[in-house]
Amino acid sequence: MANRRTFIQQIGIMAGAFSANSLFNQAHAAEFSAASQRIQALAPGDAAADEDYWSIIQQAFTVSPNIINLNNGGVSPSPRVVQEAVTRYNNLTNEGPSYFMWRILDQGREPVREKLAALAGCDKEEIAVNRNATEALNTVIYGLSLKAGDEVIGTKQDYPNMINAWKQRATREGIIYKQISFVFPIEDDDTIVAAYEKAITPKTKIIHVTHVINWIGQIMPVKKISEMAHRHGIEVICDGAHSFGLMDYAIPDLGCDYFGTSLHKFLSAPIGSGMLWIKKEKIEKIWPLVCNDKPQGTDIRKFETLGTRSFPIEQGIGEACNFQMAIGSKRKEERIRYLKNYWAQKVKDIPKAKIHTSFQAAYSCAICGVSVDGMTPGELETALFNDYKIHTVGIVWENVSCVRITPHVYTRLQDLDKLVKAIGTIASKK
Repeated sequence: MANRRTFIQQIGIMAGAFSANSLFNQAHAAEFSAASQRIQALAPGDAAADEDYWSIIQQAFTVSPNIINLNNGGVSPSPRVVQEAVTRYNNLTNEGPSYFMWRILDQGREPVREKLAALAGCDKEEIAVNRNATEALNTVIYGLSLKAGDEVIGTKQDYPNMINAWKQRATREGIIYKQISFVFPIEDDDTIVAAYEKAITPKTKIIHVTHVINWIGQIMPVKKISEMAHRHGIEVICDGAHSFGLMDYAIPDLGCDYFGTSLHKFLSAPIGSGMLWIKKEKIEKIWPLVCNDKPQGTDIRKFETLGTRSFPIEQGIGEACNFQMAIGSKRKEERIRYLKNYWAQKVKDIPKAKIHTSFQAAYSCAICGVSVDGMTPGELETALFNDYKIHTVGIVWENVSCVRITPHVYTRLQDLDKLVKAIGTIASKK
């Protein structure tokens, strides 16, 4: 009987993030609901400045008090409930790996798919769960049936892993990979769209566009680029690594044909989780990156034949979705944009300091670049950490030279005040 009770309890765990007994509901649902009720009359932009509300969100994280982490553009911490979910499922797995992994946890991917589809505003049959944006986008890049002479247009400001994937196809198969280049910030959609259109030739088959440029935070007009590309009979791949979980949008509304993202950035899912979206009618034409018995099939799950992987990480995604939905995507977007503007508006008036990212909502949200005259990005990054324990990242890339600052929902205003004071002090010494 004891063994039977234990077994039933273990099976009950599988309801996890998809039941009233989820870790999120146990830890936060009542408190988050009460806090949301208090500000429900406020527009998301106004709620962004309600520190009482956001203090409740901040308490759900376990970030170190010894450093101020402002490099959330690379990878974001998960709230405690997401960490606990991964631990719970990992413990369950190790009670009987082959049983609990393949017969129990493997079945849990379907409710994860449904949760992600709800956030993405799309059909669940268009969502594949994988490990990061690189894997998702490489699936499409290598899965397209292109031939020698076919052209692909990207930019020099795209993510290096995507650039290298296209260069590898070009080297190996003879496709033509063309890169245009921008000097950001740009606050005009037509200028950006025209740059892509000018590069098009009769041989162009694909445009690769990054939704939010990771180096500097520029938001690209993906929908307008997609509309232009489709008028020319060209497909669009969108790198949404830095936009999903941050900005409030439905993937189909972007107008692209293929989309990949990492879930361990602004969604704050477990580290090593990602998602691929392919428009349903195009699934058949994309070959899987890893072998499948029906490589030209129409089932999105053909992109999930990865073999043994971390099922606990996949299940932790569900709790991250619960956390996101409890806040609300638009409210979260406006809060993080508010935090970015909070520090950047103050720093722009500091002598010798320069902001490299737009203040307009259409062109920026979380990520923002800053520099100090007379200092390299590496020198500024080092000074911020060594003297103030503020963790950032120096960026030197195509037409970009700055330190990238990226707050998240757990970031406190007093930490941003410390950043502003630190930049002011550093700049005054140059």
